[in-house]
Amino acid sequence: MILITGAAGFIGFHLSKQLLSNGQTVIGIDNMNDYYSVELKKDRLRLLNHSNFKFEQIDREDRNAITQLFEKYKPSIVIDLAAQAGVRYSLENPYAYINSNIVGFINILEACRHHQVEHLIYASSSSVYGANKKMPFSVEDNVDHPVSLYAATKKANELMAHTYSHLYGLPTTGLRFFTVYGPWGRPDMALFRFTKAILEGKPIEVYNNGNMQRDFTYIDDIVEGIIRLLDKTPSPDPEWEDKTPAPGRSHAPYKIYNIGNNQPVRLLDFITAIENKLGIKAHKNFLPMQPGDVPATYADVEDLMRDVGYKPNTSIAEGVGKFIDWYKSYYGNA
Repeated sequence: MILITGAAGFIGFHLSKQLLSNGQTVIGIDNMNDYYSVELKKDRLRLLNHSNFKFEQIDREDRNAITQLFEKYKPSIVIDLAAQAGVRYSLENPYAYINSNIVGFINILEACRHHQVEHLIYASSSSVYGANKKMPFSVEDNVDHPVSLYAATKKANELMAHTYSHLYGLPTTGLRFFTVYGPWGRPDMALFRFTKAILEGKPIEVYNNGNMQRDFTYIDDIVEGIIRLLDKTPSPDPEWEDKTPAPGRSHAPYKIYNIGNNQPVRLLDFITAIENKLGIKAHKNFLPMQPGDVPATYADVEDLMRDVGYKPNTSIAEGVGKFIDWYKSYYGNA
């Protein structure tokens, strides 16, 4: 039995849907907060109507509720995707990130520890690379210079997971997702905002004067990567050296992976793909870099390829096209 936190969220929904189609039994939880449209979350859940799917509205911050959930269902694998997302919102409401991403995560770790969970997979983020300029970003790189509180909480999650792997032998796998996009995506993400504005004839805000690069990764590729790692339970790395410690692996049953397209795209080229699919030219409002943002992301996925024989490969034109087809269908803009 697999427990997925954040099951009504973007990645959690798609992962749950795929696991159910693969014949798995899934327990999904979500607090259904209003960071973005609750109706969108409810519509995702309606598509998860399946005899092997059970949903409970629970907040990870509620320790007692999490404990009771684990006692009731006794999951063997936990995929923790619930979190307070968004870089810019962390400047406005920092406490939401501490409560959800730190308090919520320790509750998951403690529940996994006390209920003999075989494998904890959790969402980290490419944001942890922070001020790093060496490209592509590798899990072997030092990531001690975050530039947003969101990134700092994700780095903290990796450190917390390592502690539990070391102290209690809990196998943990952290996944650094790179700019995930696709159908049923979050309304605060660039593709969603750009598509909505262009269709409404409004200007789009292009930060850093368009000089941004992102390793945009299509949702199906993210889901495929997670599923391939389900049975890849970490074990202590016999080659790990305490005198030259590699950050992405350990003497404990702990592993970190990047899941990214391994092909950064200029923001202006991404916008062009949207314009081409819509057949509409965007009105662009060029703005400076925003606090907490980084100019570029680029995933090194050698570890993922070596361990599970997979790397994301959906092109921007294909992925953007599928999103816009969904958007028009969902919002009636066809």
